[in-house]
Amino acid sequence: MRNFKKTLCALLIAAAAAGTFAGLDFLLYPCTFIRNDLHAVCVETFDDIYVGTSHGKLNIDPEAAQEVTGRKGHNLCVGGEYSVDAYYMIKLLIELGRKPSRVIYEIAPAYFTLEKEEGNNYLLFYHEFPFSRAKLEYFRDAVAKCNFRTMLFPWYEYGLSYELSSMGTTVRKKMQKDYGIEDFRTDTQEYHESGFVARYPVDSSTFSFDGIRPFDRREIRQEHMEYLEKLIDLCRAQDIAFAAVITPVPADTLRRFSAGYEDADDYFGTFFKKKDVVCINFNNREYYKYASHRTESYTDLDGHMNEDAAREFTKNFMRILEQRQEAEEGK
Repeated sequence: MRNFKKTLCALLIAAAAAGTFAGLDFLLYPCTFIRNDLHAVCVETFDDIYVGTSHGKLNIDPEAAQEVTGRKGHNLCVGGEYSVDAYYMIKLLIELGRKPSRVIYEIAPAYFTLEKEEGNNYLLFYHEFPFSRAKLEYFRDAVAKCNFRTMLFPWYEYGLSYELSSMGTTVRKKMQKDYGIEDFRTDTQEYHESGFVARYPVDSSTFSFDGIRPFDRREIRQEHMEYLEKLIDLCRAQDIAFAAVITPVPADTLRRFSAGYEDADDYFGTFFKKKDVVCINFNNREYYKYASHRTESYTDLDGHMNEDAAREFTKNFMRILEQRQEAEEGK
């Protein structure tokens, strides 16, 4: 009897703790645009899904792409997204019966040399996953490795003052299942329902090279390459077309870090050729002329485009990709 009471007491404490954590999560974890992105692709099937980093988020506009291809797409790229995240997002869509007919991966070479950061970066996508086998596997392979505070208190990195000030909006949107986009507009950019973030033009005279990390294949982290391979193999097994793109950067950046960009072109060019995957690199000689490398087309020297340049680039990219894939299919 005494053991039963101890067990029951422990279970009640655990249940109370879980309820408290869930309640605080509901009240404090903000409604991000990533919540919108995951909701969109879980309730609607898209022809094209774009995965990748902030370069893909700001440089690839699915609506501009649709004007060229007639294919509807959604942009799931975001800063802090690694190949493990992309893999499990596509696995989730397959599990939900929402698999796309094509996946396009925006490759930011330097990301493959970095360790996934501690903190809410681990939760950007996982937090918004519906309960599923993919979510359980994602937790096992990625989230369980992060700081325990991230798992138990997912709101802790957002800043309590911000969370408290926005708590009314957070609770209302969650209760009403509101996925409106008006809250995501700022003085510098706006979020579109397609997942594209349109950044407004800025004064390029203020740009600096600070924070740009050149690619070096000696620093490649194999776990990132392994999940990229797993994603390619998953798409192939599911009859999903797969393509990769390296988006353009300003000419000044290419000159400053020429060795790194040449190394990335050789490394990823060789990798994708072995995997029999179309990869279009707009920083190499073959495709350089098809994208703007003028500094005025960007909002920094790292390669994040302004809205007009991104739309024009997307159209050119889609025309080339359609031609390349048609040629591959005709072989």
